[in-house]
Amino acid sequence: MEFDLISRIRQRAASRGDVVLGIGDDAALLQPTPGMQLAVSMDTLNSGVHFPETTAPADIGWKALAVNLSDLAAMGASPAWCTLSLSLPSPDAAFVDGFLDGFLALAQQHDVALVGGDTTRGPLSVCVAVHGLVAGGQALRRDGAREGDEVWVTGTLGDAAAALDAMLAGAVSDRALRARLDRPTPRVEAGRALVGLAHACIDVSDGLLADLGHVCSASGVGARIELDALPASPSLARFAAPVRRPWQAGGGDDYELCFTAPPAARDAVAEALEAVAVRASRIGTITAGSGVVAIDAQGKPWQPPRRGFAHFA
Repeated sequence: MEFDLISRIRQRAASRGDVVLGIGDDAALLQPTPGMQLAVSMDTLNSGVHFPETTAPADIGWKALAVNLSDLAAMGASPAWCTLSLSLPSPDAAFVDGFLDGFLALAQQHDVALVGGDTTRGPLSVCVAVHGLVAGGQALRRDGAREGDEVWVTGTLGDAAAALDAMLAGAVSDRALRARLDRPTPRVEAGRALVGLAHACIDVSDGLLADLGHVCSASGVGARIELDALPASPSLARFAAPVRRPWQAGGGDDYELCFTAPPAARDAVAEALEAVAVRASRIGTITAGSGVVAIDAQGKPWQPPRRGFAHFA
């Protein structure tokens, strides 16, 4: 049955010209572009932890790849190849077909070739490793933020966290909010557009304050964030500010890009992102010191219920 599932996956997986040997052997053979550096990332998604157990197979497939592509986006890398490891309670062909519907639809959007992986029996779990290409020395990193930089974020924040809280409470969440939870949009084009403009970048997976805190720690700086500047979607804006702020500042799972850039690059950043049809908002400033401080409308520090998702809390 395992090899039947692998054959099912191989028949549907697309390839690229730089894939010398794909699914079916002990390892894939790939031909990186000369002069490019390889960006590699891997994420595991477990049922009941990273997605609700009732999530549709196609949405699980989409999200499993999306969260990994988001890491490449944060580095300014162009996606190229991926591997997939599936742990399944049983050899469920219908689940695999649904999963591939979502996974391969997103892979096709970004010209990603599935080149190998593994299937095994166990609790439902998905592990994806992605490989991308970026020009030598041009990757966006966490350790480049500088005092005086402006802090930006793409898109809007808080939708996924609001949808998850509604679900956990047994309520029916807004359809647009639920879509952000189930099918996040990896900001691949935005990441590439920011190469040469942004000083540092990270994707917002665990929560804005927590993830920006990683940038500050790596760069040896602090940050000041204006709560009223955090962008909200029309669906989230219907909630009062005190209600939505914890979702926006600490909810995570939106997979937007948070990046820093010098004030002199403000117009260039706006133009570059407009060219790829991605909205971005300036939400704060990089400061001397350490840590991230969120400031409310009265200029007072605001303490969130939590700063972000903790994997082993």
